[in-house]
Amino acid sequence: MFLDAMALSPKLSEASSVAREAERFGFGALWFTESRHNPFLASAVSAPVTDKLGLGTAIALAFPRSPMVTAQDAWDLAQLSSGRFTLGLGTQVKAHIERRFSVPFSHPVARIREYVLALRAIFDAFQGEARLDFRGDYYSLTLLPDAFSGGPQGFPDVPVFLGGVNTEMAKVAGEVADGLHVHPFHTERYLNEVLLPSVAAGSELGERRRKFTITVPVLYAGLEGNDPVDEERIAYLRGQIAFYGSTPNYRSVLELHGMESLADELRRFQRQGEIKKMREAASNDVLNLVAVIAPWDELPNALAERYQGKADRLALYGAPEQWRARPELGARFAAVTRQFSTM
Repeated sequence: MFLDAMALSPKLSEASSVAREAERFGFGALWFTESRHNPFLASAVSAPVTDKLGLGTAIALAFPRSPMVTAQDAWDLAQLSSGRFTLGLGTQVKAHIERRFSVPFSHPVARIREYVLALRAIFDAFQGEARLDFRGDYYSLTLLPDAFSGGPQGFPDVPVFLGGVNTEMAKVAGEVADGLHVHPFHTERYLNEVLLPSVAAGSELGERRRKFTITVPVLYAGLEGNDPVDEERIAYLRGQIAFYGSTPNYRSVLELHGMESLADELRRFQRQGEIKKMREAASNDVLNLVAVIAPWDELPNALAERYQGKADRLALYGAPEQWRARPELGARFAAVTRQFSTM
């Protein structure tokens, strides 16, 4: 396994510094989410200031962008980073796609499947391996004059990962993508019993281009004994878990553990704006099911124990935000990556 960091949409003016720090601390890759800021731009400013660090979007939203627009961004980033860029894509939920981006949302699983196939066709056309002639149910791409083509480059095999929470998205990732970005709101049992079997089922339907990669963002806490800041970190984790647990799209994780009543309670509190009650509802049992919590010097072992044989890459969710808020933690993260690399 490799140990990565996941940055929660830093400002563009800070992204390159975050990337330099991630590389210095020994992380294998840095993944940029898409929320406040554009993850493609963050990857672009990070590529020239790093040498070995993998860079990727985890995830960029597919549906607000034409496949051609996404393909151009990914193609240029692959070249700029000398092949260190991975394109991670996701669907988002209907309300955001329709009301925040004002674009259509329908049949997300079938549409994202076709989107990935369209990207492959565009990449092949850019490289000069085939004429662009993609005709699908949702996307049709049949025009690419030389003057508008990305043109051949030395890193044409851009890895495409899909983000997925439920079975159908994991299955389509296994069929057409190169990897799955597991949602940070998951449990070990959900990964074993739901997501990995779904990826395997999808893989039987598709043609495997390369080794499939399971990347797992991890909600975590490294503890310092009686440090009061630890309580702040635990409160943060409770808030994240409560927020995700209140979202209908992620309900299946709680259902697997017989926690339907908790999902209903969190949803009710969320609608009422009862944020404090949401956090309180995320009990220690739920916290330990979802998050990895251990003293800093035991954190690498705790991560390996939970995910060995199940994941290819782990990404510490929000680690850059943590070390930027508390610069003294840089040494802690560097020690974690060193210890983890020996396992």
